[in-house]
Amino acid sequence: MARFRADFLGCKVSHVDVQEVRERLLADGHEEASDADVAVISTCCVTNEALAKSRKAAARAARTCAKVYVTGCGANLAGDAFAGLPANVVVVARRAEETAQVVADDLGAIGCVQADARLDRVRAFVKIQDGCSFSCAFCVIPLVRGASRSRPAGAVLAEIARRVAQGHREVVLTGINLGCFRDRAADYDLPRLVREAAATPGLARLRLSSIEINHVDRDLVAALRESPTVARHLHVPLQSGDDGVLRAMGRRYTTKTYRDRLALLDDDFNLTTDVIVGFPAEDDQAFGRTVQTLREAGIARVHVFPYSPRPGTRTATSDAVPPSVKKNRVAELRALSAELERRHWATKLGREDVVLVDRPGRGYGDDYSPFLVDAPVGDLVRVRAQALTEEGILAVAA
Repeated sequence: MARFRADFLGCKVSHVDVQEVRERLLADGHEEASDADVAVISTCCVTNEALAKSRKAAARAARTCAKVYVTGCGANLAGDAFAGLPANVVVVARRAEETAQVVADDLGAIGCVQADARLDRVRAFVKIQDGCSFSCAFCVIPLVRGASRSRPAGAVLAEIARRVAQGHREVVLTGINLGCFRDRAADYDLPRLVREAAATPGLARLRLSSIEINHVDRDLVAALRESPTVARHLHVPLQSGDDGVLRAMGRRYTTKTYRDRLALLDDDFNLTTDVIVGFPAEDDQAFGRTVQTLREAGIARVHVFPYSPRPGTRTATSDAVPPSVKKNRVAELRALSAELERRHWATKLGREDVVLVDRPGRGYGDDYSPFLVDAPVGDLVRVRAQALTEEGILAVAA
């Protein structure tokens, strides 16, 4: 029997991937432990910083564990990013669908003692799709994840029902490019899946992890509005608010398209986004237009990333914006994000919301706004917003 721990870096998909390995090892009779002799690390390579953190995590684990399995995006990156680490580090350069089997086969099964392990978080992330067939100039994900592919709708709905039965109150549908979900054999697209997932008995809240703007159409918006179970939050990557930069990035929309599609939501969804600063085509004027677009689009929070050239992409050899300029632009957008977020929080004051408490003293409302509330972890509680703090909205039971 192995004593193992499972960690991840990066996005929700990375979290789902390592949870699949975790569940498989538990089902095979291995034991989860903080003082593990085996570590599984699902890595990220979307930026240089993310890859460096992944390598450090593997090296750190190798000092205390007999064996370390490096999986995920970083493991599949060309160039062997984990070369030179100790011999007990095993790089599993396989697709996510194959990784759990590879790790389990290497460790060997002990016996089926826990075939239905609960996830280690209050909310359950359910992957419905993986990979991407788009070709954004800066993005390494299609290279390390492969082409877009979808899980069968029946398998997704069955997993949602299982997670609810395990006690998870909220389910987050996740994937690399959610809007590309298709189960043609069963005649499912994303709007139909959302409708049927939201109707799962016992499910309190359903949320999408992220969606590309071209997939925010009337059919999807209608599906999001039809059920009170669906959370009023959408994360819609912008990447740049300048049309010239968007073209250079290989994105498939304009800033007008972005604003027009978001207008379908009629201002009652909390909208968050991603922006890359310092892309090679971004000058001061282009950056200024990004700031303007963010203010006009009704965005409440911005995840900001400095551009980082990735191996194998069309812009792998381009990094024209000086680091100091990137740093200043990142700081400006993060300050803007804090301003926009606090403005959104202020609209909650004096109003009631339902909060899922996911850690001691903290949880998230229906639109994924953060609340500070004194309630047991895992509970859904109705609260009234009283004041704003740096960390979120201070609330009491309603």
